[in-house]
Amino acid sequence: MKHFRSLLVSLIIIALAVSLSGCGKFNNEKSLTKYNQTSFDAFDTAISFVCFCESQEEFDALFDEVNSEFIRYHQLYDIYHTYEGINNVKTINDEGAAAPVVVDKDIIDLLLLAKEMYGECSGKVNVCMGSVLKLWHNAREFAEYNPDEAYLPDDEKLLAAAEHCSMDDLIIDEAKSTVFLADPDMSLDVGAIAKGYAVERVAEMLEEKGVVHAAINAGGNVRTLGPKPDGSWRVGIQNPDLSSDEPTIATINLDGKSVVTSGVYERYFTVDGVQYHHIIDGDSLYPERRYLSVSIITKDSGRADALSTALFNMDYEVGRAYIDSLEDTEAIWVMPDNEVIQTFE
Repeated sequence: MKHFRSLLVSLIIIALAVSLSGCGKFNNEKSLTKYNQTSFDAFDTAISFVCFCESQEEFDALFDEVNSEFIRYHQLYDIYHTYEGINNVKTINDEGAAAPVVVDKDIIDLLLLAKEMYGECSGKVNVCMGSVLKLWHNAREFAEYNPDEAYLPDDEKLLAAAEHCSMDDLIIDEAKSTVFLADPDMSLDVGAIAKGYAVERVAEMLEEKGVVHAAINAGGNVRTLGPKPDGSWRVGIQNPDLSSDEPTIATINLDGKSVVTSGVYERYFTVDGVQYHHIIDGDSLYPERRYLSVSIITKDSGRADALSTALFNMDYEVGRAYIDSLEDTEAIWVMPDNEVIQTFE
């Protein structure tokens, strides 16, 4: 059921993005037509690609490249499955404490960004928390199939796992393209940054090909390239109250930028009538109830993904001061009482 709700949220946002993107042909420098297609092949979500092209053939070729790249990034950043001929993040978790693991540059670059964001955000987003997140993942997965027997992770096990989450134990050798885990009980979980990072790399690939009017929507993680031929991209921010008649809490212009939302409404489970979402605070080791959702608007989708998680785990005053210190970055908080606070007018 939780997977269905997550998919429903993704499809709502995709429908909004497509409906607001315009249609038909536009006679600007060239005759362009809007095309769109959605795949379900990567990151366990719907990935929609909208692009204004001269022909169906041009669009189909671009979509095939976009889809292939997302599948490649999904396999590289997967922590649950292995793939023939690929050393991925699961390989690092399985073998990285015994000896450095040679990995693709796209893993090295992701982990370097993760280290950078960890430092910038005072540790509020930490890809080295795999040992803690696994306990919550196992509880959530069990509850999905056994809701009447749902349980919370044991506090003693959480505290023990938290002893193995130090970013200092993630050793990256950029020159040799290797990753080593200095703590044998540590594991990586890149879920707070991987999808956004992949979206940004795919967007850069399209920009290098000269694409100037396009949008990528990876399960509500949206990145646009330029404006539309006839105006701005208008993107709806999901209302975290899925029972509301209003599907969005805001609609924003998003030309050449990204918007990423972290919220309580996608992945969660219920124990004794209390919902526990998937965003775990590194200090309390529990999901906190500061907000219903936090959205970040900035150019780089990878940074936006990390920032949305980090702000979710910061008190409002701290998070607001941090966002106000950043250039070209805005935020929207939805508070527990459904109040919407944003950094822009």
